[in-house]
Amino acid sequence: MAVVTPGGAPPAPRPAPSGAAPPVPSPAGPAVGKSDPDALRGAARGGLVNLVGAGVAGAAGFGATWLATWGIGDQARVGAFFTAVASFTLAVAVAKLGSQTSLVYWPARLRTLGARQELLRCLHCGLSPVAVLSVAGSAVLGIAAGHAPHDVAGPLRVMAVFLPFAVLTDTLLAATRGYRALRPTVMLDRLLRPTLQLLVLGGLTLSVHSGTSVFAAAWAAPYVPAALLAGYALARVHRADTSPAGAHVFTAGRYWAFTAPRAVASVAQLALQRVDVLLVAAWGSLPAAAMYAVAGRYVVLGQIVNSGLAQAVQPRLAERLAVHDLPGARQLYQHATAWLVLCTWPIHLLVAANAGAYLALFGPSYVDGRPVVWLLAGAMLVATACGTVDMVLSMAGRTRWNLTNVLLALGTMIVVDFALVPRFGATGAAAGLASAVLVNNLVPLAQIRHLLGLHPFGSATRCAFLLTACTCGVPPLVADLLGAGPVVVAAVSVAGLGCLGIGAYLLRRPLTLHLLKGVRR
Repeated sequence: MAVVTPGGAPPAPRPAPSGAAPPVPSPAGPAVGKSDPDALRGAARGGLVNLVGAGVAGAAGFGATWLATWGIGDQARVGAFFTAVASFTLAVAVAKLGSQTSLVYWPARLRTLGARQELLRCLHCGLSPVAVLSVAGSAVLGIAAGHAPHDVAGPLRVMAVFLPFAVLTDTLLAATRGYRALRPTVMLDRLLRPTLQLLVLGGLTLSVHSGTSVFAAAWAAPYVPAALLAGYALARVHRADTSPAGAHVFTAGRYWAFTAPRAVASVAQLALQRVDVLLVAAWGSLPAAAMYAVAGRYVVLGQIVNSGLAQAVQPRLAERLAVHDLPGARQLYQHATAWLVLCTWPIHLLVAANAGAYLALFGPSYVDGRPVVWLLAGAMLVATACGTVDMVLSMAGRTRWNLTNVLLALGTMIVVDFALVPRFGATGAAAGLASAVLVNNLVPLAQIRHLLGLHPFGSATRCAFLLTACTCGVPPLVADLLGAGPVVVAAVSVAGLGCLGIGAYLLRRPLTLHLLKGVRR
């Protein structure tokens, strides 16, 4: 297969890869091979809206973890609660059948290729099996809870009741993003649900002796209103869609050929984030699982930011790749990576520099988890530098490649965990996850470079690397090496954030942040 160099012309149409939709000439969208500033501007503004929501969701998720830690109290019971949460989240991923990617990819593609009349068939093809499987998954999870340890069984049995609502929330919101509608995701998944979780858990923490099952119900119940409102939102955006109707390019066979590998990959991808907690509980102990979950909790904020940007870029990238517009896809990928670095590198650098103070927020028994924070921060710096590489590979139609990559990363994590967790506990699990993160980002990065000539390292990305490292990375590190105390290091970190803001404003054009000018409600 010929390699397309950066800046080169788009390739000639080629046979569709296994698992991908065949290329179809597009009657819509900007001219192929030309820069599309409107797409970049739309991605920037959609990304900003999603980032605001991601900030709220991340803060609420962090607050919910803090409330559960202090409200439940005993470290072993805290570990049991987070083990139940991890099991619930994995069950949700299985029941979604990869729809969080397919129901963005296919509606975006059908709208771009002028096949609006096939959208309803696509939605029915994607949503119906997921709804049925979510109910079956709820029953299976409830039965499995009966075989779990006593401290885990109670919260897991309660969460099983809410599993269909969690599955439908994610699936319906994914479909709205296929119509370029980001507001439902922001309002429901980033604002409403996390805020409700935070409020209800806060009320429980103030009460006396609430059990883990009660905390589980409080954590999962907000999925009910979110699912109902997500269904209403999808109906609205479908009625309002005005894309043209024309070519027939959709079949259920094509949908599931694309989706099947992604369904397995999405479970494995989530397992990279969640199964390590289960492995620490099984091969280590519940207190070690609590330590690991708390120490790595801040990583979720970076993942939410990544997801927020990916959701803004994903439909536009699918549209560009559908018509072989590689320059447009390259532009979106590189600038989105620059924005991702600007938003996430400060988080990882500053938490790593202030690891002791961060862990002390959850109680003195968690301060020993600093090596966990350092290992995860280093891996996440590399991962975010690669940008939304997993999503780029999926939008290029290589879902089987994506599946292979994720399974390789998951296998790496399990092997490392098996070797290190029994001896090193939470630190061993952090080493396993760090290894998996590197595999899951560097391998697809090499693949898209060979396949499409795409890479994330443009001028905007390099500018973001230097700015964040010089403001949020080097100053706290120097202060720590000079023997400064935690208060001084924290003060230097805060000053670095201020310098980052000033630098981002001065470099707003190289970073394309000027595209945010004029953002409306």
